[in-house]
Amino acid sequence: MFGRHFLCSDLTEVKMVHQYKLNGYNIVLDTCSGSVHSVDDVAYDIIAMYKTASREEIVDAVMKKYGDRPDVTRDDVLLCIDDVESLEKNGKLFTEDSFKNLATTFKERSGNVIKALCLHVAHTCNLNCSYCFASQGKYHGDRAVMSFETGKRALDFLIENSGSRRNLEVDFFGGEPLMNWDTVKKLVEYARSIEKEHGKNFRFTLTTNGMLIDDDVIDFANREMHNVVLSLDGRKEIHDKWRVDYAGNGSFDRVVPKFQELVRRRGNKNYYMRGTFTHSNPDFLKDIDAMLELGFTELSMEPVVCAPTDPSALTEEDKPVVMKQYELLAEEMLERKRNGKPFTFYHYMIDLTGGPCIYKRISGCGSGTEYMAVTPWGDLYPCHQFVGEEKFLLGNIWDGVTNTKIQDEFRSCNVYARKECTDCWAKLWCSGGCAANAYHATGKIEGVYDYGCDLFRKRIECAIMLKVAEDAENLK
Repeated sequence: MFGRHFLCSDLTEVKMVHQYKLNGYNIVLDTCSGSVHSVDDVAYDIIAMYKTASREEIVDAVMKKYGDRPDVTRDDVLLCIDDVESLEKNGKLFTEDSFKNLATTFKERSGNVIKALCLHVAHTCNLNCSYCFASQGKYHGDRAVMSFETGKRALDFLIENSGSRRNLEVDFFGGEPLMNWDTVKKLVEYARSIEKEHGKNFRFTLTTNGMLIDDDVIDFANREMHNVVLSLDGRKEIHDKWRVDYAGNGSFDRVVPKFQELVRRRGNKNYYMRGTFTHSNPDFLKDIDAMLELGFTELSMEPVVCAPTDPSALTEEDKPVVMKQYELLAEEMLERKRNGKPFTFYHYMIDLTGGPCIYKRISGCGSGTEYMAVTPWGDLYPCHQFVGEEKFLLGNIWDGVTNTKIQDEFRSCNVYARKECTDCWAKLWCSGGCAANAYHATGKIEGVYDYGCDLFRKRIECAIMLKVAEDAENLK
């Protein structure tokens, strides 16, 4: 059945089987096994009825609908039912959820190993973006920059708490980290000087708005940074609406040439153009197209997360527009790949053959346990989106995690801790979603941000369709 023919909706959910139609493909996803089936119309309808109707009832219904087609006979239908039955027996369709009991063991098994830190080297910014979750880089507190001594201790803390893990991730974040660039460089040099003796390999990421990029930044970042995240919201009129300096002037014309030069000199090393779409641009495909026209091919567009009263907040009226944009984006990506001009969209990067281990599929990003944010003063928070929320203060880089109660809450915050996720077909793709978004939407880290869930499910549908289409057309 794989390799036949997936429009949007016409959804059917039976025992964690999700069916949908998109871009001419009929797609059937078995949640618990991760199996994806691309089927013809007949098989699609049979699967939808398989658990609720008898063989004869299925045959009668299918023949009533497709009986005028010469390629559909009763024998064909019976053979297709046998195929579905075989998939079920082989654990590729209507699979039981065998992972729920594992969730309770992760707390004990995860230990206290930390694999990544987000270093807030600058709680200040040279832009004044009104939608900024970090309150223009201040995180609702005082402006500050991280000293080399504090950053050095943070790196030592990471090594001390990383167990046997070799690859360690460090994000240089803000605010705007380039406002403390000399410290960033010194911290990288320090990490490089000690990593071999400890059997570690540091992988650094720099996130920047681009205002202070110069030749020194380009050369150092392209030599030392495993990834660079560049903030650009797409079209000039959209970017300049939100990403303004303190005089109210847009930054597009100042940052784009610098981004282009950095990417040109970066070669094939990782980078991302990271945009934010808001109520002003739910038609964000125009912004992606603008980035492509500027020569950027590694792209991400994130929905804004803010108070519903904020002028930039996405509304229910925006949702169908955004949903359609995701579909059109997938179609454009497919067409460009056919024409030898592919590009990457972060949220459509999925692996249907391997993918994350079941631990990650259940437990998610590891915020508060495997991953933490460090403030300029050395305080530890579960991630950058919790910084400044005093109830989530975990401890500091000198004393370690002292608020074990909060850490245990994050350790227990898996997909099975959220009752709303129980019957969701996408639960092992999103791992329960973002704890910060859930908290800011519901007041609980184990809550559910419904709007974000809807967008995530649409992104996964589109991403899977892309993989199915690429396989069907042998596009590598």
